[in-house]
Amino acid sequence: MAIIPIVTYNDSVLRQDAKPVKENSEELQQLIDDMFETMYNSNGVGLAAPQIGKSIRLFVVDTDVMTEELEEEENVGPLVFINPEIVKTDGNEIKMEEGCLSIPDVRDDVNRPEMVEVSYLDRNFNKHLIRTEGWLSRVIQHEYDHLKGVLFLDHISAFRRRLHRSALRKIENGKLEISYPVVPKS
Repeated sequence: MAIIPIVTYNDSVLRQDAKPVKENSEELQQLIDDMFETMYNSNGVGLAAPQIGKSIRLFVVDTDVMTEELEEEENVGPLVFINPEIVKTDGNEIKMEEGCLSIPDVRDDVNRPEMVEVSYLDRNFNKHLIRTEGWLSRVIQHEYDHLKGVLFLDHISAFRRRLHRSALRKIENGKLEISYPVVPKS
């Protein structure tokens, strides 16, 4: 397995509509393993392929670290989502703080529906439909946004984005100490 450098917020791949994964392959399976390794190395709970420069409809999540001490949330272990489609969202909009490995050291409150239902293929190309709430729902919605070229900053007000301008400039100029590998700015 390999740790892949993560692209930061101003990389154009993060603004593209990702393409469907067409077939299973050894390369895809290696990429999935590398994405988990990269996510764990970065202390993340989700990672979308665009965040490592691959504009394909794939993301991985493992929210167990967030739910270990919460009795109301079930640990589900690592999950792979290939060609996911959100079928339905429901419930109240819940405001929670979010961050992103592609936008290190920037966090803000984002409103998202409390429930999400997603159709997807797992790493063996078996079809699933999952309906979930809580942390897993939030992480799935965040990573799914990456496949549509949407960042969590797009869910906050222009005023709140301006408050993060200095931190974003530091990321853009390579002047922010980041504890995991990122794609260097040219």
